[in-house]
Amino acid sequence: MENTSLRAIDAIQEAQKIAFAPFVFQATVSLRKLGVFSLIFDRRKKGGITLEELSRELSVSTYGLGVLLEIAESSDIVNKNDLGNFELTTTGYFLNYNETVNVNINFTNEVCYKGLFHLNDAIKTGKPEGLKELGSWNTIYEGLSQLTPEIKKSWFEFDHHYSDAVFNEAQQIVFRNHPKTIFDIGGNTGKFAISSCKYNEDVSIKIIDLPGQLNVALANAKKEGFENRVSGYEIDWLKDDPMIPTGADTIWMCQFLDCFSEDEILKILTTCVKSMTDETELLIMETFTDRQRFDNAKFILEATSLYFTVMANGNSKMYPAEVLLRLIDEAGLVLKEDIGVGEYHTILVCKKK
Repeated sequence: MENTSLRAIDAIQEAQKIAFAPFVFQATVSLRKLGVFSLIFDRRKKGGITLEELSRELSVSTYGLGVLLEIAESSDIVNKNDLGNFELTTTGYFLNYNETVNVNINFTNEVCYKGLFHLNDAIKTGKPEGLKELGSWNTIYEGLSQLTPEIKKSWFEFDHHYSDAVFNEAQQIVFRNHPKTIFDIGGNTGKFAISSCKYNEDVSIKIIDLPGQLNVALANAKKEGFENRVSGYEIDWLKDDPMIPTGADTIWMCQFLDCFSEDEILKILTTCVKSMTDETELLIMETFTDRQRFDNAKFILEATSLYFTVMANGNSKMYPAEVLLRLIDEAGLVLKEDIGVGEYHTILVCKKK
């Protein structure tokens, strides 16, 4: 709800925070990389640490550390105690030690930061105009296997962070009807396929993905000894009239459909329907913007939508559940179950009409 009663002096302060938000962000990234937060936290039981001590121990000038710590203090990331020593605030602690915050900072800095400068162009053209900061591809998915190691690491850590934690709970749903053949659409690095092979010794998985990603996934499956149970099928969903094989007991999509526009999602779902029998289950796991218990989770998803706009493909987003439910119906599917899993996710269980 809009806060229309905010005092003008407070409102201008919030406006100035937004105006200089990139400065605060990059100062935070620098303080993390230099080890300043960690050293301050290590000295918490000794009454904090002085600027001079930080400079000496980190071999960084007092000038450089000083300008970083000044903006951090104004942003309530660090504070000075009565002795004049620096301490971490609770916000500063989370910026350095919270796993979700860590993943989000690295993703923002390594994958998105330079590209976000082109957001306005992306809004106007409907294309991921910021992607040129990483490489010359039409979508980021074409180039995932070609990203630099640091950028690739940040991208996959972000992607996996929001799905890995619920794999076990999700697999209980996936395997409750004892499927023998699963199509894993958008299988990424093969994590779900490998995990499923470990979960159930009888299942076979066919990963359906772009060639670059598929090669990585199949290589990872082979390393785990599952090359006889994990196969691949190359596809580009953006081509006209894509087709997938028949024969799946279960079709699984994890955080996949948010990578496409509504028209593209409808095409994907319609293609799946053509390959399904009356017994085939289609399971869609997503994080819906309108099903989050906490405002910060909704905020993260809405920020991720801007990543899709400027970096990934130019036309997709994190959707509210009502959009997927409508597209499921339009594709010729019927929703059989709607199941909440973990803190953020929903699994939609569908069958042919």
